[in-house]
Amino acid sequence: MKKLILNYHFWVIGILGMVFTSCSTKFKTIEENGSKKIYNIKYGDHQQQRMDVFLPANYSKETPVVMIVHGGGWKFGYKEHMKMIQNFLFENNIPSINIDYRLMTKEIRYQEQVEDISKAISKSNELSESWNLKPSNYILLGESAGGHLALLYGYQNPQEIKKLISMSSPTDLYSERYQKSKYYKISKGVFQKVVGEKFDSNLEAFKKASPVANVSNIPTLIFQGDRDFLVNKSQGLALDSVLTSKNIPHKLIFMKDSGHVPRFVKRKRDAFIFPNILTFIKEQNN
Repeated sequence: MKKLILNYHFWVIGILGMVFTSCSTKFKTIEENGSKKIYNIKYGDHQQQRMDVFLPANYSKETPVVMIVHGGGWKFGYKEHMKMIQNFLFENNIPSINIDYRLMTKEIRYQEQVEDISKAISKSNELSESWNLKPSNYILLGESAGGHLALLYGYQNPQEIKKLISMSSPTDLYSERYQKSKYYKISKGVFQKVVGEKFDSNLEAFKKASPVANVSNIPTLIFQGDRDFLVNKSQGLALDSVLTSKNIPHKLIFMKDSGHVPRFVKRKRDAFIFPNILTFIKEQNN
């Protein structure tokens, strides 16, 4: 029963978002008191290759831009689901780029979604001078499936990514520890769809899809709930362990009595999540 719940609930956040959020793809710009919000900039030809750019009134050109990657089980979700975080960054004078990416189909797997991050960064670099920003100077923030994609891209492109923020993200799709866990039995089917391979016949493909097997020297902030049944607590702990073994700067925020995506709980958001995100970003500027 638990396996059935997990396989279907990996898509729950995205489905709920589709019900409660109406998303426009119309390009528009809003300017007020020196700040600028630009909606639905195209970074590719696909309808889902769009991004929103929020530029506060005052920031240094050297300030890293936070690029936000939404969750939704790789198959659902919109950038609008991360508007809470983008507004928080804007209010704290931090420029940000919030992206949509191609959602999973038989033709689109995680590889194409990681490619979309690359395309969004290339487009942002092209426009960086007009935004008074330094190119290839990004912090990637991803939630759930988006965190998985952000970690993979970031660790593979340390020349562009200054820091990584992982929120309730899958990190280990292949290790012996994962294979021996109860979580393997209930998540295996989901990850096979994400990778587009059968686990038993191509373990190497799942290793390539695992952030823990691709780490590089990028400071990383990890949020993990101890009661997260969608992304088991072992996932955040696995990344923490690998980063520790390689002496890579990082911080694990292990949240007690917390399920998946605890930022929707105001008390935890205000006390733990947003303050740690802000401190982590500001440390990057020092």
